Amino acid sequence: MKPIMKPVTASTHAQFKNILFTTDFSDAAKIAAPYAAELARRYGAKLYALHVRPPIDNTATLPENWRALEKVAEIEAQREKFALVHTFEGLHPEIMIHDGDLWPNIKAAIQEHDIDLIVMGTRGRSGIGKFLLGSAAEEIFRQAPCPVLTVGPHSPVVPKSNGEITRILLATDFGPESLAAANYAISLAQECQAYLTLLHVINAPKTGDLVHPSELSSSSERMLRHLVPPQAELWCVPDYVVEYGAPAEKILEVAAKRNAELIVLGVRKPTGLYGAATHLPMAIAHKVVSLAPCPVLTVRG
Repeated sequence: MKPIMKPVTASTHAQFKNILFTTDFSDAAKIAAPYAAELARRYGAKLYALHVRPPIDNTATLPENWRALEKVAEIEAQREKFALVHTFEGLHPEIMIHDGDLWPNIKAAIQEHDIDLIVMGTRGRSGIGKFLLGSAAEEIFRQAPCPVLTVGPHSPVVPKSNGEITRILLATDFGPESLAAANYAISLAQECQAYLTLLHVINAPKTGDLVHPSELSSSSERMLRHLVPPQAELWCVPDYVVEYGAPAEKILEVAAKRNAELIVLGVRKPTGLYGAATHLPMAIAHKVVSLAPCPVLTVRG
């Protein structure tokens, strides 16, 4: 029997004060940049833009050429800073160009600047791995202590002005990560006066199951309703949906039917060998972020 959950209180507000935009200057990052800009404007947040470059490999050339390589790197860094300032014109972002590995630099930026939201773009792969994200994207949204907004390849190229969101889909399995995500989904729905759909997906029943599907549906809907505080009726009419099937496919299906402009998911931190539990079989968050028709906000518990 699942424990009774306390409804999310309306006083739990999403307050984004320091937003970190990560970029590799790819087309995917360019699509994500306007989302970071609009959210910074809406919340009056300080915007930080971070680009992490692989360190210069001095072992591949003669010592007398090292200075020339460093000079080229300095020129390239200045060009990249100019590009980011131009991208976020009027927002006065703090630009950070660092060398090294991606996650350690992001982790350091989160701690140093008290980051409470990361915005990043990602692109899908082709061929056999067409549903997989790059390992860097998953590394970020599974380890970041703050929410991560991932703008995938199927998201609208141009976001609504001032970060306006009118339709939010919260997908929950009632685990601690999903409950943390509910805080943000409900708060954002209240902030934006948005339509809010709460979705729980039940694995398709097997022959011989003792619990009737209708009983599971009724129980799940009650738990969904319990997530929303009573005062929510003052600003929205939540929609409660229970589906049977594969979770990722159903989340994407409902998002498309409801014209969701934001999907909110709880994600677990990986355990054991990194990626082993998320690639085989493909994780729900992994697939949703890759194929979603809109940005996805992932939240760790």
